[in-house]
Amino acid sequence: MILQDKSVLVTGGTGSMGKVLVRRLLAGELGTPRKVIILSRDEAKQHDMRMAYLHKTVTTDEVIFNNFRQALEFRIGDVRDYRDICSSLRDADVVINAAALKQVPTCEYFPEQAVLTNCIGAMNIVQAIRENAYPVETVIGISTDKAAKPVNVMGMTKAVQERIFTSANVLNSSTRFICVRYGNVLASRGSVIPLFHEQIRHGGPVTVTVPEMTRFLLSLEQAVDTVFAALREARPGEILVPDAPAATVENIARALIGERNIEIRVTGIRPGEKMHEIMVSDEEAHHTIRRGDYYAICSMLPELNAAFDSPRVLQREFSSADNVLDLEGTRRLLETHRLLPGMESRVEGGELLA
Repeated sequence: MILQDKSVLVTGGTGSMGKVLVRRLLAGELGTPRKVIILSRDEAKQHDMRMAYLHKTVTTDEVIFNNFRQALEFRIGDVRDYRDICSSLRDADVVINAAALKQVPTCEYFPEQAVLTNCIGAMNIVQAIRENAYPVETVIGISTDKAAKPVNVMGMTKAVQERIFTSANVLNSSTRFICVRYGNVLASRGSVIPLFHEQIRHGGPVTVTVPEMTRFLLSLEQAVDTVFAALREARPGEILVPDAPAATVENIARALIGERNIEIRVTGIRPGEKMHEIMVSDEEAHHTIRRGDYYAICSMLPELNAAFDSPRVLQREFSSADNVLDLEGTRRLLETHRLLPGMESRVEGGELLA
């Protein structure tokens, strides 16, 4: 069990994916960690998460003042700050970098902020490990399909983050640096499905950007599955990619609306958006292999893939336009993950609740 008695640092751990990740880390799926450390900037989100885990057994004051005695520990800090990163990394065996600016239009309007979090944050992690010889075993960066052939700032900064981490294996050979890349996470904070639910509750209209736009879809649990698969199987410099289904934005809206008499209103494409997302580009397909149930994009650096001789598993780019679910398939997918109105899942505190 690769995380047994390890200290795991999760940057940005109070986000939607971070909460599910932490719950499953503490459940011991990869072994029981000695410590799970959450590093993030928002004290209110940290307090809510702390109380969700601990309020049933101790009082508020005990929770706060025993923070560093708990298996789940919270630290206020920022990946942008090298000193904050150094302070946290010296106590970590494994680092999961989930801190990010991820809203596409926001990053378009504030690109310098995206660079600071998504790129400088990654650089701080690599630099701190190298300069201080911290004995970190594995660093895993959480990336996005928007990093493949990026056309928006969010994707561009995530693509650079991938390169920062994967290239770090060359000069930091004692630490394994890997990444995961996946598409839209169903029901995550700021995603389209919670917006559609809210619009449906108010009687509509449900607003879609472009009906034919397609997106890869996976659940929060599947996102964490991908992280765990990378921790178990990925080699230095690899980017692990799930073989995820895709659907049109219109079919997602229609599946959620069901038989309700609710209007769908087309609003047009938002700043920085693609019509179709790409999980693996044409250029990356040449050095992509199968790694269990996932695709593994091997590094382009010869120092990290000198022995690459595996048969090619992708003949072209892996796009969300390739195998699109029909309306019934989209409805079944949402039903499987309990995301249809009236049965939707939500993330609350440290748990995913139905």
